[in-house]
This record gives sequence, structure tokens and C-alpha cells, in this order.
Amino acid sequence: MDVLGNRGKCAQTCRLPYELIEENQNKLTSKLDKGYLLSTRDLCSLEYLPMLIDAGVTSFKIEGRMKSPEYVATVTKIYRKYIDLALDKTKKYKIENSDKIKLMQVFNRGGFSDGHLNSSENRKLVFKEKQNNMGLYLGKISKYNKNKGIVTLAAQTDLSVGDSITFEKEPTKYMISELLDKNQNIKKASFNQIVSFGRMKGNINVGDKVYKIADKNLSDEAKNSYSKENIKNKLDCNLEIKQNQKIKGQIYCKQFNCKINYVYDYIPDIAQNASITKETIISKFNKTQDTEFEFENFDISLDDNLFIPVSVLNDIRRTGINMIREKIIQSFKHTDSQNLKLDMPFSEKSNKYNKPQISLLLNDLNQDFSKLEKVDKLYIPLKYFINDKYHNTLKYFSDNFNLYIYMPTIIRKPKIEPSKKIIEKTINEFNIKGFVISNLSQLKLLPQNNKSLNIVGNYTLNLYNTFSAKSLKNLNFEAVTISPELDENGILDLCNNPFEHNELMVYGKIPVMTMNYCVLGKSNKCYKDCKKLCNSNNKYFLKDRMGFLFRVVPDNLQTISTIYNTKTTSIDFDNFNVDFVRIDILDENIDEINNIINTVKNGKRFEGKDFTNGNLRREI
Repeated sequence: MDVLGNRGKCAQTCRLPYELIEENQNKLTSKLDKGYLLSTRDLCSLEYLPMLIDAGVTSFKIEGRMKSPEYVATVTKIYRKYIDLALDKTKKYKIENSDKIKLMQVFNRGGFSDGHLNSSENRKLVFKEKQNNMGLYLGKISKYNKNKGIVTLAAQTDLSVGDSITFEKEPTKYMISELLDKNQNIKKASFNQIVSFGRMKGNINVGDKVYKIADKNLSDEAKNSYSKENIKNKLDCNLEIKQNQKIKGQIYCKQFNCKINYVYDYIPDIAQNASITKETIISKFNKTQDTEFEFENFDISLDDNLFIPVSVLNDIRRTGINMIREKIIQSFKHTDSQNLKLDMPFSEKSNKYNKPQISLLLNDLNQDFSKLEKVDKLYIPLKYFINDKYHNTLKYFSDNFNLYIYMPTIIRKPKIEPSKKIIEKTINEFNIKGFVISNLSQLKLLPQNNKSLNIVGNYTLNLYNTFSAKSLKNLNFEAVTISPELDENGILDLCNNPFEHNELMVYGKIPVMTMNYCVLGKSNKCYKDCKKLCNSNNKYFLKDRMGFLFRVVPDNLQTISTIYNTKTTSIDFDNFNVDFVRIDILDENIDEINNIINTVKNGKRFEGKDFTNGNLRREI
């Protein structure tokens, strides 16, 4: 879990199998669930394109990492088709079923999800049975000749020679080399046709489901779409070739609405023998095989009896193509970057304190904190302020510490107004000094009339550079926690930030994943009684294939799950000019917490078993 998905180095841990383990009284007692518990279905937003365009979206991203070129070609083509349809207000927006089938065929994990675009049912986001391509359901095996390896079924989708299939209990991929209908060879089978295909081996039984995971015709169609001859950008060319004048050219690319005019520094000679013809010029200009362009239309004004060397014609073509290419590239560059004034780095500052102050995050309040060592700031998650069970503990914190409300990373739309009310009630009931903001939208949840409340930016704001730091300062942040994903040099660059205080996390288990999805929600114990597991005092873990345990913490207020690293990050901080060092507590007892606090107060790194210095010594 040391690979940073946020910074382009995803190790695809969500596609691995896990077991959901329950811990009761410090003992791992039961397995609640197993499978690909973090593997989400693929997002399909075709249905919502008109709505998204009307909302102001100007660019759509298609995720094609680690997918085949055929996948990219198919998905891009279909989305291009329906974006254009959505933009055409004269036509009714309707998705053809054949296109849905193509998307399902090229890749799907147990069907598609609309993500959070229109659904509050997050249990549908994850497909735990399989992590790779599910394909299209082909049918159930009605007969199986084990000796010959011949499978017979009623096809529930088209099937052709060259297609690939797989079985429910046999993951091996097979390509169909022969199709039979009543012992007769056929090339293609249609819906509900009884067909047989052979040479199949493995764990195959009558009644098993079969899936078509690759369609040869669709694959061939995709490959053809990105073949070299089919991706050329069309050009119109105007040439003016006159006696005693330099050659003038104009090239226009309709696809990008780009036009260039140029004068080529050559004056044609009078022909001594054969003169140049329009046909010769066109033939030389059509030699664009090694470029992304091809000429479609020509308009050539040519005086009689002129001679131009072939080398000159070739150079005129190359010059024009280079110029139109550069013009197209320039048209995509941002024009507002000149207005961006980067007056960084900030001037060096001195620490207000002889040694860093301490901020403490408590993620679990299920123990006695009456003997908690003093710290300068205390962060408590919002979810605890809605439960009367923790009232006395929170009152003690409020009376004895600088108490901050620690906002969750995600607040879903249905929870916005309830969260506002909780915040208002909490401020009236307790002595709250400020908030730890986990994303910028949460600023709107805070009371606008109370200027005495401080705002600290959580490391989830991904503060990586001084420009971001200045932007947050302009939003009246008191402090911000430097991203734990930075290495030593990155932290040093940010130590001289413009905040009243800066903060560095020096101890704690870092969340490796925060999801708007409850990992516990699909377990048998929780499916019919939501929040049953959330409200217990038991702990929950995801156990990976290597036996490592990752703590899962549900938030029943926001219906989200946070998964923490199996190792605790603990770093040296004596070289950093920071005002606050932050300690994140997940499951340590009060004695351990106090020991950690006192160690940090003495300016030392807390050491222990299975500790890591995170990315401190790494180049990111």
C-alpha cells in the first residue's frame, strides 16, 4: 500500500480479493464476507450526457488505462456518437440497444453502474464475484461431452467463429474455432439457436453459465477504425503559382477549423522542356503516408509553361503540413496562463514556538480519556457529535482542550442539511475552536457569521506546492496539513508557507482508500439491518491474499468507509520548520497514546514494530 494511486501509480489493489473480518474483544472472531470487495463496476454515463452537457461540462474523460486498443476505440466511438447527438437539439436523444451491447461486450464487471450520478444505492457499485471482464451472458450448458470436450447450449446472444468464451467455474479463455448446429458447420449462431462447440477442458458441468468475453467482428471493426488510413485529418489546399512570383499556399483543416497562409521562398523557372502540371503537383502533395494528414481538395492556380523541381514541391508540402500541425497544437493551449502570477516561493519564516505544538486526531472514542496528556489542538470526527453516548467525553474535551470538529472526506448530498444542523447544535453546546476541512465544498457548511472559528485544511486537500498553499491562504485558512504523500524535499519546500501555522502529520495510520460506499453493507449481518455493524464496538478488517489486515472504519453518518494502511507511518520531523506536528490515533489505547504524545513532545520519532517512514525517503 505504498504505491500512490493519487499520483498516477495505482497498483490496482481494489481489484484484488479480500476477506471481511470481525474482531470482538481483541480476537478475530468471524468472516463476514469474501470476494472482490473493493472492485467497482465500470461507470457508464451515456444516459446522462445531455444532463451533464446542460450542466456545463465541456470535456468528458474516458478511462482507458490498462485496456486494449479495441476497448479505447469502441468506447470512444460510441461516446463521440452520443455527445454529438446530445448537442443536436433537433433530434431526440435515444440510446440504441446495439451500442449498449457493444459496451457490455468490450468490457464490463457484472454490468455497469451510474456511479453517484443518480443513485443513492451504493451497494450496487461493487461487484464482488469477479474483478475482470464479465462479457455477455451466452447461456447455460444443456449438454457436455466430456470425452470430446463438446459443449451444447441455446445461445442468448450472437456467437461467431473467432469469438472467445469463458465458463462460470473455469476461468480459462477459449476461442471458438468451430460452431456446429446439428453436426453441421456454421459461421454464426443467432439468439436462441442451439449450437455446439468443442475442445473445451476443465471444470465444466451441465447447468454452468457460459459468457462471451470477446467478439471477433466487434474487435475487427475497432481495429479498422484506428488503422493508419482511417485516422488521417483531411486538408484542403489552395496554391497560387505565378511567373516571377513566390509560391503562395493556403491549407485548411476543417476538423480543427484551422487555417494557415504562407509564402514559399521560391520563384518558378520557365520550363526548358516539360512544364509542371496540376496532376504532378497533386501527386506530390498526396505523399503524406508518414503524417497524420491527407489532402482531400485542391484549388491550384497555375501559369502555363513553368518548371518546379520535385524536391521543391516536396518541401512546399512538408512546410505547409508542419505549419498547420503547429497551428492546431497552439489552438489547444490555454490562453489564461499569462495572467497567472507565481510570486513563489514565500519568504522564509521563523517558527513562533521553540518546538512544534501538537495536534491530535482521535478516530475512536470508545475508551476513557480522562487521563489524556495535554495537546494544543484536539480533532474529533463529526460523527461522534450526533451520538449521546459520547456526550460526557466531548464535554470533557471541550472544557480542557482546543476542540476542533474533524470533517469527513465525503459528505453526500442527502447528508448536507443534517450535517449543517449537527454543526450548529455542536457549536451551541460545546466550546468549539474550529474545523478541519477535508474538501473545499465543506466551507459552505460552516456558520458564516462566526469569524472566531479557525479553519485547518486536512491533508486530503492534497497540498503539494506553494501555489496551492497561497490559494488556501486566500480562503482564510488558519493552517493546512502538508500532504503525507510528499518526500523530504517536497515537505521542505512547503515549510515556508504563508499560513499562521503549518502542520505535518508525524504519526498515524494513513487512509489508503476512502469510499462513498460501505464495505460492511453487503455482509449478511448488515444487508437487512443497515448500521448494525457500525453501531457495535467491534472492529473490522480487510484481509488480503498475503494475510495483511487493513482496518475498516465505517461512518454511519455519511455511509462511507475508510480503509487504513496495515503499517503505521512515523517520521523524523526535527529538520522541518513546522508549527504543529499531528498525531493520528486509530486503535491505540490510552497508555500508548500518552507515550506517543510524550515522545513527540521531546522532538523524537516514535518507533515500533511494523512502522514505516512513508514516502519521506522516496522520490515521488
